[in-house]
Amino acid sequence: MRLGLLGAGLVLVCLFSVAIGSRTIPLSTVWDVLTGVVPSGDEATIIWDRRVPRTLIGLLVGVALGVAGALMQSLTRNPLADPALLGVDIGASTAVVAAIAFFGITTVNGYIWFAFLGAAVASVLVYVLGSTGRTVTPERMVLAGAAISATLGAFVAATTVLDPAAFQQFRFWQIGSLEGRDMTVVADIAPFVLAGLVVAAGLASPLNAIALGDETGRALGVNLTTVRVSSAVAITLLCGAATAAVGPIAFIGLTVPHMARAMVGPDQRWVLPVSALLAPVLLLGADVVGRLIIAPREMEVGIITAFVGAPVFIALCRRRKLAHL
Repeated sequence: MRLGLLGAGLVLVCLFSVAIGSRTIPLSTVWDVLTGVVPSGDEATIIWDRRVPRTLIGLLVGVALGVAGALMQSLTRNPLADPALLGVDIGASTAVVAAIAFFGITTVNGYIWFAFLGAAVASVLVYVLGSTGRTVTPERMVLAGAAISATLGAFVAATTVLDPAAFQQFRFWQIGSLEGRDMTVVADIAPFVLAGLVVAAGLASPLNAIALGDETGRALGVNLTTVRVSSAVAITLLCGAATAAVGPIAFIGLTVPHMARAMVGPDQRWVLPVSALLAPVLLLGADVVGRLIIAPREMEVGIITAFVGAPVFIALCRRRKLAHL
């Protein structure tokens, strides 16, 4: 029932995302264009060339961040964890700054691959530094993530201070926006998001076992190293692709898993799909609000999610204890 309601909500917010903008298009016209009844014209061009790609990117990024956040909190058993703890955001940021400052790349399609590579390399470093021999511990991964983030953050700050042109380009990516992305970006990130979702789907039951404790997990036949490595791979694929495409988006990966657990409990077999549906609803909804709040101009979705996500998360913390992981 709840999944059905969330699915219906997602369809509705997608329609609003396609309909609302600097030129609002009636939902009936949107439906006619999408179903082929109106195959051409100004409104069809706006819908197919600008708003459908933007909506699809918001859908992919939302799903990726929601599932990555749920995996990260379950993996570390830390209710305040988000994908940034694996260094994904700062790794992507570092690579984007390098692409702009040293290679002169200034387009989304140009630096998306740098961002994804940076996210992947940073995640691998965090994993390696967070390992003790053959054992990977959540606590060491969090500490390693903090160390890597501090080091790479210093590099980003120094480069943007010394290169004003790089700072001007980087700040537009860093703020987090769905605007200006086309179907090429959708095609670039979709395989990574789908691969991450496939890996995540197989982790629900093992993560439930590990939540009972490492020793109990082993007794139930779970290979802790395999689960943690697979989780790290899934988080890197999901959050790396999302961050590379639209820049860092705050609070989606942190808040959505708490909302999902409040709805369905701590069972990852339900938390993951609910997070996958709820996150794009919030992200696309925030994007629509950003188009309306200062119309005819737009406010980037990263700003809206920060303004909305922070109070929502504080309210969740104050109204009830954070759900046990």
